[in-house]
Amino acid sequence: MLGNKILGGALALTMAAMGGAAMAEYPEKPVSFIVPWPPGDLEDVLTRMIAEDFQAEYGVSAAVVNKPGGGGGPFPGAIEVAQAPADGYTIGSFVIGVPVVGHQIGIDELTPEKFDPLGIFLTYPFVIATSKDAPYSNMDELAAYAKENDVALGHFGDPLTPTQVTKAMAVTKGFEWGSDAAFDALDCNTLASGDADVINTTLQLILPCLDDVKVLVSITDERISLVPDAPTAGEVDPEMNIALWNGLFVHKDTPADVRAKIIAVAEKTVMSERAQNVAKETGALVYWQGADDAAARVARNIETVAKIQGLLE
Repeated sequence: MLGNKILGGALALTMAAMGGAAMAEYPEKPVSFIVPWPPGDLEDVLTRMIAEDFQAEYGVSAAVVNKPGGGGGPFPGAIEVAQAPADGYTIGSFVIGVPVVGHQIGIDELTPEKFDPLGIFLTYPFVIATSKDAPYSNMDELAAYAKENDVALGHFGDPLTPTQVTKAMAVTKGFEWGSDAAFDALDCNTLASGDADVINTTLQLILPCLDDVKVLVSITDERISLVPDAPTAGEVDPEMNIALWNGLFVHKDTPADVRAKIIAVAEKTVMSERAQNVAKETGALVYWQGADDAAARVARNIETVAKIQGLLE
């Protein structure tokens, strides 16, 4: 009888422990936000704000982990999120390339599609810019000039969406770049030195010399407030209506209640004064686009990328 009582007591304790584990609410342990880029850029700055607010809201440690891997893959940070348990403790802060092409370029760990968006919160202020004294002030004038003259393009690398858009736009406008090259930095000095005639860069890098620069196009969702006269790529050519953005993503099997808690903090953070100040200072678009709209955007972007790649083949 004593043995039965001991056994029964042990079973009761085990069941209670299991019940307690089942009832544990998310989050109860440290959370990692994986950024597949080096620290310091806009996505890193804003994701750190989200992590700080997440920690303050829920009382658990939340940290940004940078896992650089290149704009065109292999995205080691995304692979880490894909291989982690789908429990909301490993969250991806991803640029467009990860969900749009990551599962299409031979990365087994990301195939088939592994992620769902929680929301998109940033559009980088990418622009096509040239010197103030250039003999063209819009893409049509650039196209006419480039048909008779060599124009050198500077960019951050072929795989990046803004570079692809810039090159595809040349195709649709009927001209070829005289040359193009990837640069580590594309700023006022690049144009002043003549290393490139036209640069595809972020607005914050040319803000110091904005009076000496002409912005021909912004590769953004909407016009940039700091250069309101520059049309978006989608205005110039509706087929190019795409931008380099960043959002929060989780594994597709992540529970809905977990997603809701992450979203609640992230949305509040990016609409806060300190996050909106980043937008004012850099020309970036900082906002919150919810999960459903973000998923529809990813689907549209997949179609647009396919069209752009077709033009560049």
